[in-house]
Amino acid sequence: MPRFFVSPESVNGDTITVTEGDYNHIRNVLRMHIGESITVCDGQGADYRCEIAEYTDGSCLLAIKERIPSTVELAIEITLYQGLPKKDKMELIIQKAVELGAARIMPVLCERTIVKLEDPKKEQRKMERLRAISESAAKQSGRGILPEIADPKKFADAIKDAKDRGCVILVPYENALGMKATAEAFSEGMKAEKIAVFIGPEGGFSREEIAVAEQNGARIISLGRRILRTETAGIAVLSALMLMAEENSELQE
Repeated sequence: MPRFFVSPESVNGDTITVTEGDYNHIRNVLRMHIGESITVCDGQGADYRCEIAEYTDGSCLLAIKERIPSTVELAIEITLYQGLPKKDKMELIIQKAVELGAARIMPVLCERTIVKLEDPKKEQRKMERLRAISESAAKQSGRGILPEIADPKKFADAIKDAKDRGCVILVPYENALGMKATAEAFSEGMKAEKIAVFIGPEGGFSREEIAVAEQNGARIISLGRRILRTETAGIAVLSALMLMAEENSELQE
């Protein structure tokens, strides 16, 4: 069944109004007819099973048949703080992070970041594209929320952001302790409500950045004896945390 995201303001009593790009996709791409079923999510954890009730000029009116609380979200909120990579790697990272359950993703400017931010208008267009990729991945994977793609921050500001949000902060680093310490850090994260995962850019984190992270209570962890690319490391950590969170949820049912 086709799935779309709408803003909570689009839900009005027993109806939902869909406009703009999704309206065009429903009517002109999928060519759906009056009476056909469609699933809509409000991006805040509620799914609505609907039927198409009416097409008007530029909008589609849906009749709500059932409201269903989403059951697909992880019990913990994971934010991926991704050192800004080169070229289009960020698009792949966002797509996979959303599929793996991340609730929030923030690009981070590190000392060894190669990419330089350009003029504000161009950067705004890039952020709009990243948010569109997040929405597409959320639809494909059946997410109950629309993950946030936050504006980029410098490393020190990103660490402060994670600390202020009350996250258990995990920072993979090539000179970290062994896997036992990593397992302990993951287990500690499972007991928290929020986890922050920091991944360095292509050149990794500097020693100064690691020192800043430690001063703010971060757990510096290892991901094993192999060196992972920046686009691989975040996926590896999120995969492990997702599986642990899913297992914990099953044990508590």
